[in-house]
Amino acid sequence: MKSAVVTGGGSGIGRAVAERLRKDGYRVAVLDLKPSSSEYEYTADVTDRAQIDAALAEIRAQWGPITILVNGAGLELHKRFTNTDFDTWQRLIDINLTSVYHCAQAVLPDMLDAGWGRIVNISSSSTHSGQPFMSAYVAAKSAVNGLTKSLALEYGPHGITVNAVPPGFVDTPMLRRAEEKGHLGGTIEEHIMRTPVRRVGRPEDIAAACSFLISEEAGYITGQILPVSGGRNT
Repeated sequence: MKSAVVTGGGSGIGRAVAERLRKDGYRVAVLDLKPSSSEYEYTADVTDRAQIDAALAEIRAQWGPITILVNGAGLELHKRFTNTDFDTWQRLIDINLTSVYHCAQAVLPDMLDAGWGRIVNISSSSTHSGQPFMSAYVAAKSAVNGLTKSLALEYGPHGITVNAVPPGFVDTPMLRRAEEKGHLGGTIEEHIMRTPVRRVGRPEDIAAACSFLISEEAGYITGQILPVSGGRNT
């Protein structure tokens, strides 16, 4: 049985991914700042390499090598660019981009030893055309797409695939908070009418895409950015 780690798996998309992978038959551990009380969920700040390494060491001690990684941790910010101080900018980069660096680098040795691995990075549909007042977030998620393509080229010869899934409007606690603050540029219902499939996304939609990319059937797919957005790019 293969072992998977999902970051940001305490809620929203990350939780749906973790639940789907468990149904698919994988052993799944979650890293999150606020994990649930469920078994195999670890408190870890994914911007802190020492905390990541400590959690992964515990997981390996129980299950052996980790050959599946879903980088789902993320944080949005709605702020004018000229009002974004450097510490805030760096925090967004660290959570949305540097965490992917840390976690991928930490598990790749296991994948190389196994000659098999799957990495799926959750990016954002906002990387397609940008988003006002979200420069730090969009910059970080755009870099995640670039990192995905580079890692796919570097590690494809070793049996490791690396892909990204940019979600569109997905009904998560993060989206609801943004709506409450008036940061969506309209209500969720208005955004539904701008979406070709005429509904908001579900975390399970993203989980289904991750499940496929992790499967053996997707072994010939790597370096791809697979939008799950109901046909909408922003």
